[in-house]
Amino acid sequence: MNRNELRKADINLMVVFETLMLERNVTNVAKKLFLGQPTISSALNRLRTMFNDPLFIRVGHRMEPTARAEEIFRHLSPALDSLSVALSLTHDFDPSSSTMTFRIGMSDDVEFGLLPPLLRALRQEAPKVVFVVQNVDHWRISDLLVSGDITVGITQTRGLPANAKRKLLRHIYPAVLRADASDTPLTIDEYCSRPHVLVSHIANVSGFADEWLAQLGRSRQVVLSVPQYSSLPALLAGTDLIASLPDYAAEAMAASGQLYKEPFPFKAPTLELSMVWLSHVDGDPPNVGCAHDLKRSWGSAICCR
Repeated sequence: MNRNELRKADINLMVVFETLMLERNVTNVAKKLFLGQPTISSALNRLRTMFNDPLFIRVGHRMEPTARAEEIFRHLSPALDSLSVALSLTHDFDPSSSTMTFRIGMSDDVEFGLLPPLLRALRQEAPKVVFVVQNVDHWRISDLLVSGDITVGITQTRGLPANAKRKLLRHIYPAVLRADASDTPLTIDEYCSRPHVLVSHIANVSGFADEWLAQLGRSRQVVLSVPQYSSLPALLAGTDLIASLPDYAAEAMAASGQLYKEPFPFKAPTLELSMVWLSHVDGDPPNVGCAHDLKRSWGSAICCR
C-alpha cells in the first residue's frame, strides 16, 4: 500500500464525500456541515478530479452515486471512523467542565417518564454539557445512528446495524392508564370491552397488546391512534378511554393525581429498553464518558429492572 497517496488527500473533502453518500442531496449536505452550497459544489468538483470519476449523477433532486463512488465509500467510511477515534485520543473528557453537545435519541415514552430524573443527575455531573434530544423509535434509530444525527439512542430496538452495540437499561412492563378511579383493577373482560387509545409512531391501529390478546383468542377496541404518549393525559381526562403503555411512562403520568396507573390485566411478555450506539465511538472518550454517565445516572431505581 502506497501511503504517499495520502499526501493528495484532504480530510475535509472525504467528510463531504461521506456526507453526500448518506444524504444524496447538496442542500442537505451544506446544512449538515454548516457550509454554503457553493462550497459543497466546489468540493464535489475537486473530488471528481481526484478520483477521475463523476462520483454522483443528478437524478431529480437526488445525487445518485456511481459504482466507483460506492466502492470508495466501502473503504472510506470505516477509515474515517478509525481516524476520528485516533484524533479523539489526544484529549481527555472531564464531564464536570466539558461544554460539548451530545445528541441523544429517545422514544417519547422515555422522554416523558425517564428523562426528568436522568437530567437532574446529569446536571450534577455535567452542568455545562448541552444535551440535544431527538425523538426516535425502533423503526428510525438505525438510520439516525448511521447518519450521525444521534450518537446514542435509548428506546426499544429492532434490526440494528451490524456495527451497533447495545446495553440493556431495564425491562419494560406494560401498564394500564385510566382517568376513572377504581378500588379494583380491570379484569381482562373489562379491558377488552373498554375503548382504547393506542400510541403508534407509524399510524397503526394495532400494537403489542393486540398481538398478545390474539394469542389468548381475545381482542380489544381501539378508537383512537395518536403518534406520541405525551398527549395521553389530556386525551384520557374525563373519559372512559384507557391506554396501555410502559410502566415508567404510566407512573409519571399518574403522578399528577388526575390519572391512575394499574397493572396489566393479563400476563404479557416483558420488553427491553436499551441504549445503543455504533462501535466506532467506543474509542472516543467524550462519547464513552457520555454513555457511561447515562447508564450510571439512572441508577438502580430506574435501570436494569
